[in-house]
Amino acid sequence: MERILLDYGQTRVEAAFDGAKSVTYLEPADRPAIADIKAAFYREAVVRPVGSEPLDRLVGKDDRVTIVISDITRFWSRQDLVCRELVDFLHQSCGVPYENMAVLVALGTHRGQSQEELKKIASQEVYEKVQVVCHDCEGELVFLGKTSFGTPVWVNPLAGDRKVITIGATVHHLMSGYGGGRKSILPGISGKETILHNHMMCLDPQKPQSSGRIGMGKLEDNPVHLDMVEAAAMVNPVFGINIVMNKDGRQCRLVCGHWLKAWEESCRIVQEVAGVPIREKADIVIASCGGYPKDINLYQGIKTLLNMGQAVKPGGTMIFLAQCQDGGGAPDFFDWSRSLKTDSLDADLRAGFTIAGYIFYAGCETIRKGRVLMLTELSPETLKDMGIEGYTDPAALLSQVDFTGKDVIVMPHGGSTVPYVLGE
Repeated sequence: MERILLDYGQTRVEAAFDGAKSVTYLEPADRPAIADIKAAFYREAVVRPVGSEPLDRLVGKDDRVTIVISDITRFWSRQDLVCRELVDFLHQSCGVPYENMAVLVALGTHRGQSQEELKKIASQEVYEKVQVVCHDCEGELVFLGKTSFGTPVWVNPLAGDRKVITIGATVHHLMSGYGGGRKSILPGISGKETILHNHMMCLDPQKPQSSGRIGMGKLEDNPVHLDMVEAAAMVNPVFGINIVMNKDGRQCRLVCGHWLKAWEESCRIVQEVAGVPIREKADIVIASCGGYPKDINLYQGIKTLLNMGQAVKPGGTMIFLAQCQDGGGAPDFFDWSRSLKTDSLDADLRAGFTIAGYIFYAGCETIRKGRVLMLTELSPETLKDMGIEGYTDPAALLSQVDFTGKDVIVMPHGGSTVPYVLGE
């Protein structure tokens, strides 16, 4: 009898696969964690930046600098460690006074952050020395023009006439191919109108489905990505710092330099780490998001479900472990269940697009590929309309699955494991 312990929230649960024909474990490639962040930062930002002059030649003592970082939902990337090194470097090596720096939290349309959260994501040291503020997508903004896709580009004033440096984690992303990089600008510090116009391109213009041009790892001809690049070019950050994580959730590379070229290099590395080839899809896929905070809510955790969907046969079974202690995550996430009941999800999303609505929509597309059983704190009633069978007891869930003679794929870190079939 094959057994495995999988992360669930801040605990672990056991899963067994009695009678399975085969069990295949999919994990990101093993990369060593960075041993010395300070040394790695200096090496990548000064000694060998990608497509750029060293950082200390780009920023001087008279410059005003805006550092764009991600919000608490990306704290797993430990950007605070990098932000601390960056602020120290700008002050000590570039001569920038602390009062000439601002840390801007790229909320996009996410909720604001508490003061304790700001201390956490920027680091206590930075919080005490530098202004740390949240972006407000409906607040005061500056207009930079329109992209070739017709997107009006409104951004935070702190990105207007200052030198902008971005810090973000590069990961696979369901809409834009990869996260990080230019996403620090759009959606990160853009206006709501800008964000929604960009994200609407996730939907197929003719059919009631997601566009075939978007998806994990897709950059070429991806309108969402290309539009983001155009918007970021209007801001033209002076430097970008891209964090790559290993399978244990620790930083394994910093890729620094030109805001686009360095990010593109980080995407290549991420594909090497997280892109996992498979010969064929499985009858049953079981995946954990990787535990807290990656399964803090369904809005964040659904990335694991989408990754699972790339590994399961049509009509197969997906066993999804996501505690979701904070529920859906976005205020309107489960509100879209009403549209499911009236079979109007596609029409309603096009009429009143929200990002949470699209995440919900994409999740439903994956759920329709087969049967989904979920271990979670969310109530079964809440999940039923989406087509998910919810359970709070792992034994009760597993008792509903017959593994006999089945090919099983296990993804212990489902949020950072992106399967793809060789040759497709």
